[in-house]
Amino acid sequence: MSTKYKNKSKIAAIVLTSSFILSSIALPAIAREQTNNGRWVTGDFHTHTYLTDGSNTEADVLNNAFTKYGLDWMANSEHGGTSKRDPLGNNLTYPTWRWITLKDLSYPIIQNLRTQYPSKLLVQGVEWNVPTHEHASVGIVSDEPNSISDFEYKFDASDTDSSRAAEGVVKDNTSHTGAIDGAKWLEKNYPTTSYLLLNHPSRQLKFTAADVRDFNNAAPNVFIGLEGIPGHQKESFRGGYESTDPKAQTYGGADYMLAKVGGLWDSLLGEGRKIWMFANSDFHSTAGDFWPGEYSKSYTWINSNIHEAGKGKGLDVNKNNYQYLIDGMHSGNSFIVLGDLINGLDFNIKSGNTAAMGQTLVTNKGKDAEITIKFKSPKHNNNGDLVSVNHIDLIAGDVTAKAEPGTQEYNSDHNNSTKVIAQFTSNDWKYADGWYTVQYILKNIDRSQYFRLRGTNLGVDVQNQTDHNGNPLSDSLVGTNDSTKAYSDLWFYSNPVFINVK
Repeated sequence: MSTKYKNKSKIAAIVLTSSFILSSIALPAIAREQTNNGRWVTGDFHTHTYLTDGSNTEADVLNNAFTKYGLDWMANSEHGGTSKRDPLGNNLTYPTWRWITLKDLSYPIIQNLRTQYPSKLLVQGVEWNVPTHEHASVGIVSDEPNSISDFEYKFDASDTDSSRAAEGVVKDNTSHTGAIDGAKWLEKNYPTTSYLLLNHPSRQLKFTAADVRDFNNAAPNVFIGLEGIPGHQKESFRGGYESTDPKAQTYGGADYMLAKVGGLWDSLLGEGRKIWMFANSDFHSTAGDFWPGEYSKSYTWINSNIHEAGKGKGLDVNKNNYQYLIDGMHSGNSFIVLGDLINGLDFNIKSGNTAAMGQTLVTNKGKDAEITIKFKSPKHNNNGDLVSVNHIDLIAGDVTAKAEPGTQEYNSDHNNSTKVIAQFTSNDWKYADGWYTVQYILKNIDRSQYFRLRGTNLGVDVQNQTDHNGNPLSDSLVGTNDSTKAYSDLWFYSNPVFINVK
C-alpha cells in the first residue's frame, strides 16, 4: 500500500466519529449564582496540535492535560485560516481551509476522544485571527461542528476562501467593524453557550483600551475576558513577548494589562465591567511551552453534579455539564495560578450578605464590611518544588459610570484610584485544617469599589523581579527565560468582588 493511502487510512481511524453525543446548545440558561452543589475545576482554553502549528496529536495533548496533570476540561483552540498538515503531522498536498478541517478532521477527533475521558470536558474552539488585531480564543459548546466552522469562515482574517458565496454566506473579516460583527454574531446566536477571550492582549499592542471596550459593549455576555497570564511561559522571551515597549512585556509572567496596578484592567473594572482574567498554556510544543495544566491553571467554580469516576471524582457526563462550565466561566468566580502556588482560594466580602469573586455586594453607605481570604497550597508543584506564598496584596479601586465612546475616558488605559490597600504575610494569616485565613475590615464604606487579590512566592525588593512594594518587574530584566526561571517566579491573581454602595 502506498504511503498516501496508508496516511488516509490512519486519518480515517482517527476521525471515526463516535455515536456518543453531548448536547447542550438547546438547554436554557441556568442560574449562575454559587450553590453548594458545585466544585472547582481547572482547565485550559488555548492549545494546538499538528493541524495548525502544533507538534503533537490531540490524543497526546489530552493524555498529558487530563491524565498526567489532572485538568478537568480543555479546549482545542488553534489558528483559523488553513491547515497544512493532517492530524498525524503529515503534510497535506494542498493546504485546506480551516473551516473545513474544523468540521471534517478536528471535531470528529474530539467527539471520539470524549468517550475516552468520560469524566472530562473537551470543547471545540478556534484561535481567531481577529481582523486588524491579533488573536482571540472562541469556543462554542454544541453537539455539531457547523457553528464554530461558520464563525471561522465568516470572520477569520486569515481565511480568504469565498467558495460559500453561492450559499449566501457573506464574509466580514477585513476591518475592526468586522471584528466587532464577529463578537455580535456570537452574542446573537450563542449568548449563553459561547465565549470570547483576547489572547496575549498586549503582545503586539494591537488591542487598544477602546477596542476592548468595543468588544465588551458589542457582546457583554460572550466577551468575558482576557488572557491575563499568556502561554509560552518557558520561551526565551517569557510569554513570547519580545518587544522593548514596557507595555508589551510580561511582568512575573503576566500581561501588562493585568500586572500593572491601576492599568487597563483596573480601568475596565472601575466602570463595573464584567471582564475576567484567565490563564492558559498556548501549548504548541515542549520546546517553549509547558503542557496544559503543568504550569498555568485557571480555576473556575461550576455548579455541577459530582460522581465517582474511576479512582477519583469527576464531572458527571451528561448534557448539562458543558453549560455548567460556560456559566462558570461567565460568572467570574475564578482565579489563575502559576506553578501551583496555590490550589484553593475563597475570597469574599460580607456586609449583611456575602459576595464572592465576580459578584456584587450591595450595602448602605457608612456600613463596615469584612473581607475574608482563605487559601491553600500543595506541598510540591509539578517541578517537585516546595511552594509557599510570601505575601498577598489586596488591591482596590473606585467604580464609576461606564465611559462613552468617543470620549477621552473611553480610550483610557489607567485608573488612578486603584491602589494596593493592604499587604498580608505569614504574620497576618492563621492556619487551620489545611487552609490559611486572613480577615480584613473595611470601615465606613462611602463609595462603590472593587477588590482583587495578587499573591506571589517572592518577597519585596527581589533583584530584577520585584520592586520595594512587591510589584512584579519586567521579565526582560532576568535575561533569557527558561523553565527554571519560570518556576522561581510564581504568582496568582483573583477576579474581583464588587461593592455597590446605595
